[in-house]
Amino acid sequence: MTNTVEVARAWVRERLPWQARHLERTYDWVLELEPGASEALVLAALTHDMERGYPEGSPAWFEGCWADRLYRMAHSERSARIVGDFLRDQGVAESLVREVVRLIVAHEVGGWPDADVLQAADSLSFLETIQPVISKHLASGKLNAAGARAWLDFQFERVRLERARELGRPMLEKAKAELERELSHIKSAVT
Repeated sequence: MTNTVEVARAWVRERLPWQARHLERTYDWVLELEPGASEALVLAALTHDMERGYPEGSPAWFEGCWADRLYRMAHSERSARIVGDFLRDQGVAESLVREVVRLIVAHEVGGWPDADVLQAADSLSFLETIQPVISKHLASGKLNAAGARAWLDFQFERVRLERARELGRPMLEKAKAELERELSHIKSAVT
């Protein structure tokens, strides 16, 4: 692991503590799916959602935004700009910055081998770590039961890599079961 990765990890933990686990698990999944992952790929995994740590100017969250192409594009491009600026401020070589930025821009959609690994790792981490976020959105009314189910399905269905789909299938089932338990609990608390 390079010093740049450690500096980025500290930045993630400081600026985005509520999402650090998701980002760190994305990093872990990249290494699981691609043991020889490049420095650019692991840095992109660790920082791909950093725009959420800078809410001013962030695209507004809405139910179903995860499936909205324009929202995902805005999120990815803004994260890439923020990460690119951070890496440049750290004195990282421009060639590495450009590759990290390119991967972050593609992290929602994939499109070539490294981007597909990043996108799959993001989805696997999401399925592992999303329950507190779904709970928060359900409690606030930003998300309903159908939307929560659709969000989980979307995260699984977008994965292109067969190995990641095999790993993700039981995670999807577990996340769905947790969601149904929570919805049942909410329903019983209301009645």
